[in-house]
Amino acid sequence: MSDWAKSQKNQTNKNIEKMSDDASKFLGGILGDISSRSAYAQIGIGAATGWATGFATMKVGKFAAFAIGGGIILMEIAHQEGVIEIDWSKITRKLNKVTDKVEEAVTGQERSWVDKAERMVDRKLDLAEDLIRKKTKKARKWYSSLIGDENGPKINDLHIFLTAFVGGVALGIASS
Repeated sequence: MSDWAKSQKNQTNKNIEKMSDDASKFLGGILGDISSRSAYAQIGIGAATGWATGFATMKVGKFAAFAIGGGIILMEIAHQEGVIEIDWSKITRKLNKVTDKVEEAVTGQERSWVDKAERMVDRKLDLAEDLIRKKTKKARKWYSSLIGDENGPKINDLHIFLTAFVGGVALGIASS
C-alpha cells in the first residue's frame, strides 16, 4: 500500500472515530445514565431506541435492495438488448476474490479447500450452462442425450438413481 493510501486510510479511521465519539456524547447527553432511571423509563427508552433502530434498518435495507436489484435488472435488460456486453466469468472471478478477502478479514480464517472446491464446481456448472444457452451443436447433443430428446425431459434410469442417491445423502446427513 502506498504512503498516500495509508495516510488516507488513517484519516478515514480518525474521522470515523470522531463521528462515533460525537454520536456517543450526543446520545449520552439525551439519555443520560439510564440505569439511574425507573424501570418504566428504561423499558420505554429501550423500546423507543429499538423501534427507531429497526425502522431505520428496514428503510435503509429496502432502499439498498431496491437500488442493487434495480441496477442488476437494468444491466441484464441492456445485455439482452445488446446495448452492453458483460463478461460474467470475469465479474464472478473478481467478486469471488473480493468475497474471499472480506470473509478472511471478518472471520480471520482463510477459505477451506471444501469451499474452494465447491466454488470451482459451481463455476464449471456455470460454464456448462453457458454452453447450453449458446445452443452450440455439442451442447445440444449432450443435453438431448441427458434428458431424452429435444422435446423435453424423459425420465430414465440415471434420473431415478440420482434422485435416490441425493435422497439417501440427505437422509444420511439428517440422521447423523
